[in-house]
Amino acid sequence: MKILVAIAFLAILASLGSALWFMMRDGADGKPKTNNMARALAFRVGFSILLFVCILIAWKFGLISPTGIRPGQ
Repeated sequence: MKILVAIAFLAILASLGSALWFMMRDGADGKPKTNNMARALAFRVGFSILLFVCILIAWKFGLISPTGIRPGQ
C-alpha cells in the first residue's frame, strides 16, 4: 500500500511539474497557446481524488489503520 501511495504522490508532483513547464513554454516564440497546462492540472486533480479514494477503500477493508495520539493520554 505504501508503494501505491508513493507512486500516486509522484504522479501528482509530475503532473504539477509538467503544468509548470507548459505554463512557461506555451505561447513563447510566437507559437499559439495550447491547453496542455489545463490538461496537466486536470490530471493532477484526478490523481489526487484517486489517491484519496484508494486510501479510504484501504482503510475500510482494514489494509491500513490510523495511528496517532490516543484520547485521554
